[in-house]
Amino acid sequence: MPSPGTAPGIDELLEQVRARYTRVAASEAYEAARAGDALLVDIRYAALRDRDGAIPGALIVERNELEWRLDPRGSHRLPEATGHDVRVVVICNEGYASSLAAASLHQLGLHRATDLIGGFQAWRTAGLPVES
Repeated sequence: MPSPGTAPGIDELLEQVRARYTRVAASEAYEAARAGDALLVDIRYAALRDRDGAIPGALIVERNELEWRLDPRGSHRLPEATGHDVRVVVICNEGYASSLAAASLHQLGLHRATDLIGGFQAWRTAGLPVES
């Protein structure tokens, strides 16, 4: 285990994990979902969804359940977790927690997992569909 002085801080950790995959902008995520090429997964907690709304058609999976629900070999997987080739776009509120979540999905073999740059707030700012 690295000593506290040698372990990366959160900013460095985010840089490291984000370098392993290509993140997507809101418009790209929207088009991929419309084309059936991406599964949008909202990991925001309920209070944020209640306050700001939700993305129509996005799966709601709390962050603490994400790996269990999306691992295609897991006993608690969702029906949408059909294989390791599923393109998953993880969405948090501002695009930070989703980066770490996408990296975790990569560790499970979901090699097309990515996250939304700027999170839900970027989606809403882009004027993309939101439901109450």
